[in-house]
Amino acid sequence: MALFTRFFLICSLLLPGTVDFAQTPSVYDQHDAFAPLFYPAFGDAVRAADGTPGPAYWQNRADYKVDASLDTAQHAITGSVIITYTNNSPQDLSFVWLQLDQNIYNNASRGIAATPFGGGRWANRNAFNGGYTISSVSLVQNGQVQPVKYEVTDTRMQIKPGKIIHAKGGVISFKIAWSFVVPEYGTDRTGRLKTKNGWIYEVAQWYPRMCVYDNVVGWNTLPYLGQGEFYLEYGDINYNITLPSSLIVVGSGELLNPQEVLTSTQIKRWNAAKTSDKTVMLRTEAEVTDPASRPSGKANLTWKFKCINTRDVAWGASTAFVWDAARMNLPGGKKALAMSAYPVESAQDTAWKRSTEYVKGAIEFYSSYLYPFSYPTATNVAGIVAGMEYPGIVFCGVNAKKGGLWGVTSHEFGHNWFPMIVGSNERKYPWMDEGFNTFINTLAEKAFNNGEYKNNRGRNAQTLGRPFFGEGTEAILNIPDVTQPANLGTVAYRKPGFGLQLLRENVLGPDRFDSAFSYYVHKWAFKHPTPWDFFHCMENSSGETMDWFWRGWFINNWKLDMAVTGVSYVQNDSSKGSVITIACLEKLPMPVTVEVKETNGKTGRVTLPVEIWQHGSVWKFGYNSTSALEKVTIDPDNTLPDINSKNNSWPQE
Repeated sequence: MALFTRFFLICSLLLPGTVDFAQTPSVYDQHDAFAPLFYPAFGDAVRAADGTPGPAYWQNRADYKVDASLDTAQHAITGSVIITYTNNSPQDLSFVWLQLDQNIYNNASRGIAATPFGGGRWANRNAFNGGYTISSVSLVQNGQVQPVKYEVTDTRMQIKPGKIIHAKGGVISFKIAWSFVVPEYGTDRTGRLKTKNGWIYEVAQWYPRMCVYDNVVGWNTLPYLGQGEFYLEYGDINYNITLPSSLIVVGSGELLNPQEVLTSTQIKRWNAAKTSDKTVMLRTEAEVTDPASRPSGKANLTWKFKCINTRDVAWGASTAFVWDAARMNLPGGKKALAMSAYPVESAQDTAWKRSTEYVKGAIEFYSSYLYPFSYPTATNVAGIVAGMEYPGIVFCGVNAKKGGLWGVTSHEFGHNWFPMIVGSNERKYPWMDEGFNTFINTLAEKAFNNGEYKNNRGRNAQTLGRPFFGEGTEAILNIPDVTQPANLGTVAYRKPGFGLQLLRENVLGPDRFDSAFSYYVHKWAFKHPTPWDFFHCMENSSGETMDWFWRGWFINNWKLDMAVTGVSYVQNDSSKGSVITIACLEKLPMPVTVEVKETNGKTGRVTLPVEIWQHGSVWKFGYNSTSALEKVTIDPDNTLPDINSKNNSWPQE
């Protein structure tokens, strides 16, 4: 049974008989941890001091109309895109910047030059030499097409239209014609896989896309080097894909012409899936090699899609797809369709036959916890890409199964909240999507199917001290291309994700954290927050100043080491109460829980706020014991990634 505790006037009560350990010298300094100046700028009308978009917040808009064809003999995509760009900024623009991410696969790219000799996940493979061929760049005005000046620099293109794009609503349209060969391995984000029934194409970064112009740095033009992902404007995207009629296409957004590209049987099954919580087969394993599973009479078909209020689109295509679907039930009575497309080689009950169940479970949870899923379909594609996310569609490894398939599916679809809905800058701040997503994944795993995979990511926090703070580790607040590849999983995923867990479980409590986190998501849905916006938003919503945590956990790589350093008794009499001494030996403070066991069999706990460390590295508190103490433990539930657990208990074992 827990005991109530009270504080004592320590200095007047301590008598001989104090038992203290020899302490490791503390490097903690409360003046650093709680320094009064933290935020680099004051709030303004664009980004308010409370972390929300201000009354003058603006962001530009990019709408796309893409027409493309796939040559399956050459694995080549040829297309054109009309980009309608709206300048909502207060600044006139005389030029624009676009992203040409396919150019990373050209052997002259900066990404290739910056790849370590031994290769790696982002390296080009099989001596592939690709990238865009730009056929033309034109200004579209009053129905007329006029060539304009442009310059390609690695993975970026600058267009100078010869006219001003006026502030506060000026609109301009460009038409770009392009082509490229789909790499077999495309930095684990795009590519193609050969199966016994044909190639599986997973197509992404496949059309020129606008760079973001914002009030933080102006044009965001960091080159694509592989490890840093994407930062994109929102808009509506209409795209048409023409290819041989034997292929099935799945893509971001809504399929506009199912009657033209599906059989009558598939349309009937599609409609059945819309009302079914159980997976419905749209194309069975046996039908993959059956010509009757595709419409007859035409050599090629054009699949037409539309995705609303999105930052990107991607698609998959194959003759080899087994295809299934089920209904997703979202907040407010909204419905959407979960789908999976995979080869017969992956069609096992322990593998991709459960994929749609996983898609449905993950998205329904995230929609309830944070914000409703915003696309009409959610499709999981099995292929060469191990795990990559796009709006309404993800690419996951063809060999994934059991908890591994659940984990990658849940993670990649978690990205539909970070960064698809909350549009942070992935190329600078990967932790704002990967880390936040890793955090919500842990909650989904506890919720899915009565906790079937609840231990997927579970680890004793005290085992995390070395990977978080050991030799060679780096701070979270670094751009991904600067982070060493061996550290990316820690500083972009695990450590920021665990940081949110600490805030939820140790600092704010689940209710206050969940409320503040949801507030942040709703305020920045389909907008572009910075790290400072997130910090401000969480503080203002929760009512807690947490600069000590942002400073130590995210900006610096401060270590955590809490210790129990001594026990004494009031008037040298254990029946009159105890005085317990604890210490913060490293630079990061934290609220702490201390468990006290007495020799009379009683056990109690004391929870102390982070403010105790505002007084220095040592804190003494009174405990209302009635017998000698048997054991005192700080962080008894092992929730902190403490670098030295040996000093967490008195007496030391």
